[in-house]
Amino acid sequence: MLISIVYHSGYGHTARQAEAVAEGARRVAGADVKLTSIGDGEIPWDTLEASDAIIFGSPTYNGLISAKFKEFMEASTKTAWFEQKWLNKIAAGFTNSGAQHGDKLNSLVSIALFAAQHGMTWVNLGLMPGNSSSTGSVNDLNRIGSWLGAMAQSNNDQAPDVTPIKSDLDTAAHLGQRVAEITQRFVSGSTQGK
Repeated sequence: MLISIVYHSGYGHTARQAEAVAEGARRVAGADVKLTSIGDGEIPWDTLEASDAIIFGSPTYNGLISAKFKEFMEASTKTAWFEQKWLNKIAAGFTNSGAQHGDKLNSLVSIALFAAQHGMTWVNLGLMPGNSSSTGSVNDLNRIGSWLGAMAQSNNDQAPDVTPIKSDLDTAAHLGQRVAEITQRFVSGSTQGK
C-alpha cells in the first residue's frame, strides 16, 4: 500500500506537519509512505500514479494555498488529469497558517476540489472539535475544529522546531493514520467499517 504525501512548506512549519502525517500513516501495517516536498526537485509523477493514496498539504497564505502548491496543481493537469491517472485514489489534505483561523478552510476546500477534479475519494479528519468546552484545552486533538482535513497554527515569530504545537502534530498524525486505514480497506477490498 503506497501512500504519497505531497506538500509545500515555505518556512518549515508545514513540513513538520507533513512529517507528522507520515508518522501516523506508518502506524498502519503495510503502509509504504513517500514524502515529496514541492520545490525540492522534480515531482515524482510515476510514484504518484502508482500510489493508492495521496495526501496533499499546503501552508495557508492570505487565505489561500501557496503559489508553489498551485503550480503543482496546474502541472498535474498535463501529467495526471487528462488521462485521469489518479481516478479513485484516496485523497486527504492538511494546512498550516500563522493565524489561529487564517481562513485555512479555504485552503482545504481548494485542495478537496482539486482532488475531486482528479476523481479521487476524499477522506475527512474524522474527529470531533477539540478545545470546544470549558474542560477543553489547546492540547486537545483537532483544537482548531476542522472536519475537512488537518489544520495547524504556527506562531509567525517562532521556528518550526517550536511550532506547530504537539496537539496540531498529533492531529496531523491522526489524519495520516486514518487515511492509511481507509486505504487499506480499499486495497484489501473490505468495505466494512470499524
